[in-house]
Amino acid sequence: MITLDDPLSRSNQMNQDDGEATPLHTMQLLSRFFNRAADCAQYRPSYPDAAIDAILENLGAPSQLVAADMGAGTGISSRLLAERGVQVLALEPNVAMRQAAQPHPLVVFRDGTAEKTALPNASIDLVTCFQSFHWFEPQSALAEFRRILKRSRRLALVWNDRNQEDEFQQSYNRLVRQVSSNHPAERRLIAVNPLFSSPHFANVQRFVLAYKQAVDLPSLVGRATSTSYIPQEGPAYEQLISGLQELHARFKDSHGLVDLVYNTSVYLAEPHA
Repeated sequence: MITLDDPLSRSNQMNQDDGEATPLHTMQLLSRFFNRAADCAQYRPSYPDAAIDAILENLGAPSQLVAADMGAGTGISSRLLAERGVQVLALEPNVAMRQAAQPHPLVVFRDGTAEKTALPNASIDLVTCFQSFHWFEPQSALAEFRRILKRSRRLALVWNDRNQEDEFQQSYNRLVRQVSSNHPAERRLIAVNPLFSSPHFANVQRFVLAYKQAVDLPSLVGRATSTSYIPQEGPAYEQLISGLQELHARFKDSHGLVDLVYNTSVYLAEPHA
């Protein structure tokens, strides 16, 4: 079920968060993700069907739409759009991510960035950023999105935010923060703020949906290590593995599964005329 809340109050809430975090777009993104592609392809969560419903609503027949999926990674979101009939240009600067992507006949991967897409003016019906906008330089990216979008079309920013109320998720979140030394990406909620003040977009709406990813222990470990700022060796890595084993043993169900619980936030905006 889709619920809509007041985006302005959401923005005000995030303005109270830590605004001194290091900008994520300065963190050598290509090198950060070069050895995570296989884990991303296998263990990253998908997105609820209702999120795709909201993104495509009132845009017309999906088969007539061309979408640019920014920071597409291994193509999880690109394929979700393509499965609805949308033609997708998946922009991903990391060659390892592109190579790890499962092919789809309606998805074409391109080497490009959100700030410099090399796409023609007013050529795109839908720009999407799934779990990626916080890695972009926001002002440049938003200006570029406006340039390539047709009039009366749509921008969608989407995040799977870890639920802060679920008991297992609380313990998982604490562990991730500990082993990542409270990496700035753990405070990425403020990343959406530039959209609310952008001169390029208007009529921002936010939808929030509940979503779960059921995982066994190997998948739980793979999900954690697919995150770019999680260590893959050393004492912090050993702490991560030990902590995940303890959490899995404590919370697993009769099938050996635990639920990673998310609030999927979908922000929709229209380009200014």
